[in-house]
Amino acid sequence: MDAGSRLSGAFDMARFAIIAGLGFVAAGLAARGDDVLPSLDRRIDFEAEVRPLLTARCAACHGQQTQKSGLRLDRKKPALRGGHEGAAITPGDGEGSLLVQLVTGLDEDRIMPPKGGRLTADEVALLRTWIDQGAEWPEEGDDPRSWWSLRPLARPAVPASPAFADAPPARNPIDAFLRAKLAEKGLKPSPEADRRTLIRRLAFDLTGLPPSPEEVAAFVAEPDPRAYEKLVDRLLASPRYGERWARHWLDVAHYGDSHGYDKDKPRPNAWPYRDYVVRAFNADKPYDRFVAEQVAGDVLFPDDPAAVAALGFLAAGPWDFVGHAEVFETKSDGKVARHMDRDDMVAVTINSFLGLTVGCAQCHDHKFDPIAQEDYYRLQAVFAAVDRADRPFYDDPAVARQARDLLAKVEEADRERKRLADAVAAQAGPALAELDGRIASAGSPAAERPEYGYHSALASRDDEARWVQVDLGRTVAIANVVLWPCRDDFNGIGDGFGFPERFKVEASDDPAFAQGVTTLADRTGADEPKPGVAPRSFEAKASGRYVRVTATRLAERLNDYNFALAELEVLDPSGANVAAGAKVAALDTIEAPPRWRAANLVDGIAPGRQSADVERLRADRRALLAKAVDPAVLEAQAKAEEAIRRLDAEKAALPAPRKVYAATIYDGGDAPFRGTGPDGGRPRPIFVLDRGSVDKPGKEVGPGALNVFRELPGELAVSPDRPEGERRAALAKWLVDDRNPLTWRVIVNRVWQYHFGRGIAATSSDFGKMGQTPTHPELLDWLAAEFRDGRRSLKDLHRLIVTSAAYRQAAAGNAEAEAVDSEDAYLWRSPRRKLEAEAVRDSALAVSGLLDPSMYGPAFAEFVMERPEHSPHYEYDLMRPDDPSIRRRSIYRFLARSKPQPFMTVLDCADPSMQVDRRGESVSPLQALALYNNGLMLTCAKALAARVEPAGDRRAQVAEAFKLALAREPSPDELAGLDALAAEHGVASACRVIFNMNEFVFVD
Repeated sequence: MDAGSRLSGAFDMARFAIIAGLGFVAAGLAARGDDVLPSLDRRIDFEAEVRPLLTARCAACHGQQTQKSGLRLDRKKPALRGGHEGAAITPGDGEGSLLVQLVTGLDEDRIMPPKGGRLTADEVALLRTWIDQGAEWPEEGDDPRSWWSLRPLARPAVPASPAFADAPPARNPIDAFLRAKLAEKGLKPSPEADRRTLIRRLAFDLTGLPPSPEEVAAFVAEPDPRAYEKLVDRLLASPRYGERWARHWLDVAHYGDSHGYDKDKPRPNAWPYRDYVVRAFNADKPYDRFVAEQVAGDVLFPDDPAAVAALGFLAAGPWDFVGHAEVFETKSDGKVARHMDRDDMVAVTINSFLGLTVGCAQCHDHKFDPIAQEDYYRLQAVFAAVDRADRPFYDDPAVARQARDLLAKVEEADRERKRLADAVAAQAGPALAELDGRIASAGSPAAERPEYGYHSALASRDDEARWVQVDLGRTVAIANVVLWPCRDDFNGIGDGFGFPERFKVEASDDPAFAQGVTTLADRTGADEPKPGVAPRSFEAKASGRYVRVTATRLAERLNDYNFALAELEVLDPSGANVAAGAKVAALDTIEAPPRWRAANLVDGIAPGRQSADVERLRADRRALLAKAVDPAVLEAQAKAEEAIRRLDAEKAALPAPRKVYAATIYDGGDAPFRGTGPDGGRPRPIFVLDRGSVDKPGKEVGPGALNVFRELPGELAVSPDRPEGERRAALAKWLVDDRNPLTWRVIVNRVWQYHFGRGIAATSSDFGKMGQTPTHPELLDWLAAEFRDGRRSLKDLHRLIVTSAAYRQAAAGNAEAEAVDSEDAYLWRSPRRKLEAEAVRDSALAVSGLLDPSMYGPAFAEFVMERPEHSPHYEYDLMRPDDPSIRRRSIYRFLARSKPQPFMTVLDCADPSMQVDRRGESVSPLQALALYNNGLMLTCAKALAARVEPAGDRRAQVAEAFKLALAREPSPDELAGLDALAAEHGVASACRVIFNMNEFVFVD
């Protein structure tokens, strides 16, 4: 039998096994007698319903990478081979199709999928009905860019709004779309909520703060038919609106006030980005401008100071201090740290604005979405030059322009200075380079050298004599002896450290100085003045082989005494230092190299010693230039230097700039974290990494975007020799291009989610194939088109949503509706929603009268920081809960990544180390305990009790506290119970209970 026959036989046997197994399964189904292959009475949408199911449950084993049993279900042609042997799908025959038989089998050895649980009855019905209807699989569906979220954005027609008996009227196109779907599902809208509920809902949604009882009463009694719309406009105009909605955006941007990782150091200049977001929302900045500023504001809007603060978006996430500041970029760990830093910038940009997950493409092409690995690294190349660091900026636009103009002039002057320096070097020749090298070497400040000098052992009294001496190797004539004092910058010790208050200098040919001793200087009769670092020189006409300095009264240190010298010079009549490099001996010495050791006494290093040498070398340089260089060139060079000095003086006269922690060209600081500043901001080379390993670079790539849209290519036409900012500017323009459908779909979906608790597409940061498809795709596209083609105003979008009848519905349950739609995905009622941690905290402060309304500025800390110089500890329990400094709105809290605030964490506050597109909503005993016992809540309860004291007797005080907290009068039973508690434990205890009521922490 030849190879072909053997393969054919093997295939026949495999097919026989599958068919036999299916026959067994079919028999089992018949025996069970269940209707396991139901059908649906509606048209199935392949892209919205079938493809996501095949992708999520089948593609892992029957997709592009793997085709078990020869089946492939991610493309049309391999799957739809109607009537062909082994076909997975037979159009028109759902029950007879192999796919349906596999997913409904009773044979546990053959049930598909083998992992992750069986398909539900609804999912099986979906597949069977779709196949019965002809298995419509559009040809373009084979193109992964035909996924619903990647298709071009077009404005759908607004459907006719069905009439519902006893339902409030539809108010805008949103209701038409929602009610058409409700009618399809056999559901109907709920009645409108009462006015008290509506004002509380709006106030919390738009400002994050409760309305006062007076505001509620006025709105309830307002006869104006446009009272609701006027309330919406008033709340949108409130500065508290920006504070509320900035918090939502900062969750997505994973903003924090510390670096994170193991050394979670604070970022004292992170807050200007937070303030930028608050101001942007309050000013209703057009969304495309808001997006572009956060990616490339410094380039696209150079006259707007806020555009620099906006770049805090790219730096908002965690940053590995150790990996950057303590590990060189050339090391493998340093490469990993910087790769992950760029990955965070890519992820936060694409995820926040486009709702796509790109991180998977670090190692391979995305498994589900059309994101190529090369595209991922092209995005990294966009950010290849920037690092995270403090970046200066000016609030005043006029000063910002002046600073920018000065910078341009300085750069031009620097270029001219370099040109003239090259001309001078060419004319002066190698001698100039040699002199410049010697000047640079001689001019290095001694204070920066670690070889401080000689240091005696410590003494307990100042009259314990110490001596040190040098061996000149032979008897020499001595003309001068020079003593150079020390400088020690440890703990601010300063100049003149260890210089003796009384001393003498002697010469002898006897190393023991027992005979033949000549005194060169005697300062033992009175205390010497402090010398600083100025050398002390003593003329001498003597000779000797050994020179000794004896300290007869030591210098005071800290509760002890010592003798120290930086340098001992012995000059012969020619001026030569014959002590240089000589052998040193001493009564005693502290040998702690390189700072302190006896040999340092003759190493030529002392503070201030280089100045004379440098001046001599500079005189030699001037003489060389006068002799070798054209005077006209020297004159031009002098003018260029003068221009630089003048410009520097103008820069120094400018007001001090503010700083924001942002994406920037970093230049300076520790050598491991040198950034690209020393290279002129030239982007790092970016390579496609094999399996994401920094040690396995492949093809080098330039900047680019994603090739996920048929109508908008991902090419960014940026020349490699252009400034790095043009890369970010090109990406920003690509993001806000009208042809980019995701930018507009994602933001309207996010805003919808924050108003209703769930997005039209529930996975608001994953619009790819692993995310959930929208419940109302036409509504989502209509909103996105309306937003894109209008003013791109978020306030307009809010107004449209909150003035709809759907938003104004009551939140009451309905057993029949819940049986059809238990998650309220189709909005047959208003969802019941719990307040976020910040809203709970801010409400308690507001109700108790403690809320500090101050806006903007550095974050307030609810902790005491310990060990800030190394690895800070954020100790919340050491902070007094009644401290007035912690009473501002929660948006201004210091967000520490390594140790979040415990009270806020219990209330489901977002983790600033992660992008959080949707807060969790849990209810637990811990929350009740926290609300009842937290120190700040106790402070608020006491303050509320004090606030209601003027109301009258105890019962009136309790009633007033209830009204302030919940904007309604208590019922007789509620008042009786709270008053009884107050009678036994005080009004403050009743206030604690009020703060713990469900009505206080739930919107509806």
